Amino acid sequence: MQIQQISVFVENKSGRLAEITEALAAANVDIRAVSIADTSDFGILRLIVNKPKEAVEALKAAGLTVSLTSVIAMGIDDHPGEFAKAMRVLADNQIGVEYIYAFVSREHGKAFVILRVDDSERAVNMLRENGITILSAEEIYDL
Repeated sequence: MQIQQISVFVENKSGRLAEITEALAAANVDIRAVSIADTSDFGILRLIVNKPKEAVEALKAAGLTVSLTSVIAMGIDDHPGEFAKAMRVLADNQIGVEYIYAFVSREHGKAFVILRVDDSERAVNMLRENGITILSAEEIYDL
């Protein structure tokens, strides 16, 4: 089970994030999770949104370079050691993690972790076999 992540190439200049988020707002797209990795000249903005298709269309219409990537979303209990358990499962199965970002839902008592790995199908199977919840796209988009 994978979800769609939007990646946006962003110039590192004042106001750029405002323009991007305004384009999403105008398209009635709600952001679920966000991460940005930057250098002095540019960044890669990664987003999980409730309507990926509409978001891509809105961002491309705004003249941005956008791509969709499949990622995994885990739901783990918000307790010490739960994230370590999931990372151990991946390590023990030689599944490399390319990047991760997370957010916590106090309402649900869960931490939601978005991750990109080098073998998604195997990662999902191994995590599930070890009691880690893998979330569907609908579950993440509807948060």
